[in-house]
Amino acid sequence: MTFTLLIDASELKLHIEDKDWAIIDCRFSLDDTERGRRDYLAAHIPGAIYAHLNDDLCSKVIPGKTGRHPLPAIASLAETFSAWGIDSSTQVVVYDDSTGGMAAARLWWLLNWAGHQNVAILDGGWLSWNQLGLPARSGQEQRDKRMFELHEDPSAYVTAEQLQGFLNDPRYVILDTRSGPRYRGEVEPIDPVAGHIPGAVSAPYEENLTPEGKFLSPDVLRRRFEKLVKSVPPENVICYCGSGVTANHNIVAIAFAGFGKARLYAGSWSEWVTNASRPIATGVE
Repeated sequence: MTFTLLIDASELKLHIEDKDWAIIDCRFSLDDTERGRRDYLAAHIPGAIYAHLNDDLCSKVIPGKTGRHPLPAIASLAETFSAWGIDSSTQVVVYDDSTGGMAAARLWWLLNWAGHQNVAILDGGWLSWNQLGLPARSGQEQRDKRMFELHEDPSAYVTAEQLQGFLNDPRYVILDTRSGPRYRGEVEPIDPVAGHIPGAVSAPYEENLTPEGKFLSPDVLRRRFEKLVKSVPPENVICYCGSGVTANHNIVAIAFAGFGKARLYAGSWSEWVTNASRPIATGVE
């Protein structure tokens, strides 16, 4: 059996000694970018290796051109996955300690983009693992290198230029994963310009979750996204956020609801506002 979306902690526990299972710890804090690594070294799921959002799951930021978390080059990403011991036979499980697994969702998307679909997010993340009293280990771990088979899906994301061509086109729906106040332009704690991409629909990722931080059931998520995207096919649903990380949470939720895979605007708001000629909107649409 393979897992391509979510996995429970109790199920993962059965496989922590399986060499064909790779567990990746993605804990990360924007306020302290090394905290996740320190927390990993102190305690992690046995066998897990660590993935740093900025160092491993992004490329270098180019001020005034890219967003805050640019996509890595696909070839270098494949090398990283090989070093982590991932090949076509590997079941990957990703987790972090954030609400809903935001950094983990980024790695889930990156693996899918590179053609590896046997990857699942630990539902409830590190918190769920601890609440069940499951085993943990400290220190650095590594896996034997394997040859990752790269099969890039070029349709997985859109560029800013492509997205501009979709504005005002009823065949497309753009979902803004940020909080309502940020979408409406009432506050902007990170980026230099407040607001949203014109025509975008507010779809905060927190609304995909139970109070315990796990994904809602597929039926509940289906009803949510039916209201948001209407009859638009998933390949014409574009998700974005502040920097291309939390948007992946909506992509996972849409797939878990049974709709298929939406697409990512990877640069997201932090890239969109680097060019003053790109339109912005505020308020509710």
